[in-house]
Amino acid sequence: MQELLTPPRRQVDAGPFDQIRMVLRSLTWVLALLGTITLVHTQVPEFQSQILWQADTDGYHTYRIPVLLATPRGTLLAFSEARADGASDAGNIDLVFKRSIDNGRTWSSMNVICDDGPHTCGNPAPVVDQETGVIHLLLTHNFGSDDERSIILGTSQDVRRVWYTQSIDDGLTWATPRDISATLREANWRWYATGPVHGIQLTQGLHKGRLVIPANHSVASVESNATSYRSHVLFSDDGGYHWQLGGTHGPYTNESTVVELSDGTLMLNMRSYHGEQRRAVVTSGDGGVTWSAVSLDSTLIEPTCQASLLRYRWPTSNYPQGILLFSNPASTTRDHMTIRASFDDGTSWPTQRLIERGSSAYSSLARLPNDDIGLLYERANYQEIIFASFSLDWVLNN
Repeated sequence: MQELLTPPRRQVDAGPFDQIRMVLRSLTWVLALLGTITLVHTQVPEFQSQILWQADTDGYHTYRIPVLLATPRGTLLAFSEARADGASDAGNIDLVFKRSIDNGRTWSSMNVICDDGPHTCGNPAPVVDQETGVIHLLLTHNFGSDDERSIILGTSQDVRRVWYTQSIDDGLTWATPRDISATLREANWRWYATGPVHGIQLTQGLHKGRLVIPANHSVASVESNATSYRSHVLFSDDGGYHWQLGGTHGPYTNESTVVELSDGTLMLNMRSYHGEQRRAVVTSGDGGVTWSAVSLDSTLIEPTCQASLLRYRWPTSNYPQGILLFSNPASTTRDHMTIRASFDDGTSWPTQRLIERGSSAYSSLARLPNDDIGLLYERANYQEIIFASFSLDWVLNN
């Protein structure tokens, strides 16, 4: 083959017609050479998705409650509840995860973080310390025989408890989970749930470096209804070694997601039971110790469901307040998974893009190492958990 690419040596001076023939012959060689070369130009689609968990696989009946976390080292971690006996929120439930080091194109096999036999380990709420790289994971635990109603009514064997574990090797291995509930609940609290969503680390102000985890609880009540639900946060100022209880606020809210605004204010966006099918919002100027009165965001329609907030970009000349992203089923029923963008710290949400028209519920957002957006969400009536990735332009140029 190499000899074919070597032009023959000329023995005599070529005339004009010979020169033309040589040019044509050279072109023929070039075309032949190009024909032997396969030019690979792979253009990554603006939107990609894959099934990360599917019901009735790997020994589990249902997978629910997805949470996505990106680490400073470029790793993606996807968490979920692996429900062994059925789709119920109670019973034998393990906390599992998968890991990706290529922006979510491929994933590791499933691994278990918490398996307490017939009991419930769930509601993952991870946060990563951006300086140390340590991943702190808060979760909740209860007896498998205790369901939410019995816990709220006080007829259960025990209350829900907050457990803690950490990874110092970017999610490869995890410490044995331990109970840290003693300082993280009031005496009259019964139901309790961390997340389920990623936490954040504050980047500015007096509380710079603080780790913040959204959570919720119920207060003692003679009735199992929404009036007993409250949202709150947990925070750590010493790199995750000790956790404290942040401020709580009025009733009718529970699962929440938190973001730091451009001026350092915290905004908590909450699942609402106010009867308006709109997201509830509060803000905090002291790192989550106290909160404003609850308001309802008229734009953010919801079916009373979990959602996810993400600061995608900090302020720039083009975006003076940066860019926030929000995902949820933008409907009064659990469908129409949608991502929205805000350019004014969540005051308005002028841009939206439909992700999934059909059945969809819980979701979790992350900014990927390649600057794309990752979305982990429930689909098909809880039969699947989907990982989708797409560019910011794909969202903004809808």
